[in-house]
Amino acid sequence: MVERIAHKHASLEVRPEHYPIVGKHLLSAIGIVLGDAATPEIVAAWTAAYNQLADIMIGRENTLYTEGAEQPGGWRGHKPFIVQRKVDESHSICSFYLVPQDGQPLPPFRPGQYVSVKFRVPGAEYQSIRQYSLSQPWHEESYRISVKREVSPFHQPDAPAGLLSNHLHDEVQEGDIVFVHVPQGDFILDEESTRPVVLLSAGSGITPALCMLHSLAEEEADRPILFAHATSDYAHHAFGAEVRTIARENSNVKVAIFYGRVDPRDRRGIDYDEHGRISLEALRRYLPAGEADFYYCGPAGFINAVETLLSQLKVRPSRRHSEAFAPDPSFVIDLVHA
Repeated sequence: MVERIAHKHASLEVRPEHYPIVGKHLLSAIGIVLGDAATPEIVAAWTAAYNQLADIMIGRENTLYTEGAEQPGGWRGHKPFIVQRKVDESHSICSFYLVPQDGQPLPPFRPGQYVSVKFRVPGAEYQSIRQYSLSQPWHEESYRISVKREVSPFHQPDAPAGLLSNHLHDEVQEGDIVFVHVPQGDFILDEESTRPVVLLSAGSGITPALCMLHSLAEEEADRPILFAHATSDYAHHAFGAEVRTIARENSNVKVAIFYGRVDPRDRRGIDYDEHGRISLEALRRYLPAGEADFYYCGPAGFINAVETLLSQLKVRPSRRHSEAFAPDPSFVIDLVHA
């Protein structure tokens, strides 16, 4: 957990001088919540615990900053990138191909990592930062991020839609400038493993899974790979043709696409493979033989469902690797027990 938080902090440029500010207000909040139970001894213990954790975080984050800046092509902070291309991948996901304004070669990253993007939306009081997974393998000329448009939750129609995602979709055009941080993230492939790999994703969780799929397909090894993705319907299914092309060109890759809603025009085996929610019974038909490494990414509800499924399959925790995107109440997958 410390490693995951450190990578997120580094992508936000959290600095050592920020920790005393957070600590002051955190300890004040603890005192308010505990009330009379906040004795001098209790407050002193919380203070010591916070300072110890802050020292650990500061040390790890400084290492990440140094590694990011000193690697070939690296940098510190957010530097300007040009939107070279903008491509609609589905009704809700749009890809942005980003090239550094200074023309320098880009540093490599590990499949599954993300970049943070920073800019000020016109009319907003402050700059905003969001993290977006890199959706294609490393190229020294450009990075590709694929952004899902965040709409108001279906049960809260008056809630604001995603500020940056909608701005990127509607306003940012080819030739515009955005500010990008060096890649971070600990949701990464174990590149030393030779076991089969199962990539499970839902919604925009497809972005790191797709990058991993590309990387695995480029390996000379023939270990079995299953790419299983769940989405609501054809309109919201991004990268379908890209994934099918990888599978056609690599006999060790299998694909299982789950649609929540199927239209009569949807073609089984081309557009989708299974109708309905991800279930243990359906997934068993595609799983590779032997012990596999499982990587899964998506909304919190999806992550919880997959955890239950993997427990049923008796998959050891050491072979489970996950990253939960922000909870998405419009896309909840309930596990159907087989």
